[in-house]
Amino acid sequence: MNTGSNAAIHRLWSDPRARVAIALLGVMVLLAVFGPLFLVAPDAPIGIPHAPPSRAHWLGTTGQGQDVLAQTLVGARSSLLLGFFVGIVATLFGAFVGVIAGFAGRTADALLSLVINVFLVLPGLPLAIVLAAYLPSSPLTVAFVLILTGWAWNARVMRSQTLALRERDFVLAARVSGAGSGYIVLRELLPNMTSLLVAQMIGSTTYAIGAEVGLEFLGLGDVSRISWGTNLYWATNDSALLTGAWWTFVPTGVCVGLVGLSLALLATSFDELSNPRLGYERPFNAFLARAGVKRGFSTPVVRAASGTAR
Repeated sequence: MNTGSNAAIHRLWSDPRARVAIALLGVMVLLAVFGPLFLVAPDAPIGIPHAPPSRAHWLGTTGQGQDVLAQTLVGARSSLLLGFFVGIVATLFGAFVGVIAGFAGRTADALLSLVINVFLVLPGLPLAIVLAAYLPSSPLTVAFVLILTGWAWNARVMRSQTLALRERDFVLAARVSGAGSGYIVLRELLPNMTSLLVAQMIGSTTYAIGAEVGLEFLGLGDVSRISWGTNLYWATNDSALLTGAWWTFVPTGVCVGLVGLSLALLATSFDELSNPRLGYERPFNAFLARAGVKRGFSTPVVRAASGTAR
């Protein structure tokens, strides 16, 4: 690992928001991976329907008598796996298209930009609902729909960043030295966009988890599969709100909210790494505070040790 990577990791870990996000996300991933191994079968009716939380069932039971805790943890495994898969694939595909459009220029840029703009102007959620309604219900269908509706923004950002970097001195030096296009993209451009790629992957994952839960809540996914979205779908079908069985949908909602919060905090921290202005703003503000400078909308007021103000 080079010095730049070590410095980036140190800057990330020094941010309290990043530490909270990593802790929350790590706990959720560990529960999703290892939690179901210690629980009863989540789809087996083992209790009284809509039984409230008790010592036997910590989070109660569903309308079919299934353990809510088991279904929440198994659903976490399914939803997080699909969300991260969609986030990674949508980011990589968008980066591939965007870098080619920005680096190749001319005809390739015009054609790819046209395709990107077409997908950007299409309404993402309505298009996802229509596609999911007419395609076979399966996790792969949901993943395909979310990738199809979520890659264009990543491509637009990567194209803009490539256009900004391709005329830099280090890229021109590589061209003069005889380096090929593949070498320049892989060894010169992409390493300078790593933090941006990670930030885009986090954003795409957040979108994928929320959209997957929404689509399956509407019944557009495979309702026989256990996930956070189908948990909410069955809670609605079993009239959880009418019967007051809040425990059948609140745990899933809390888990979705915690994962979204952790990913949002992590994306904010990575945004500071990819944006130098944001990265230096926080330590600069701390320096001004130690120096006794109060920032405002006009000229900062400096309070000297004697108490005078300028």
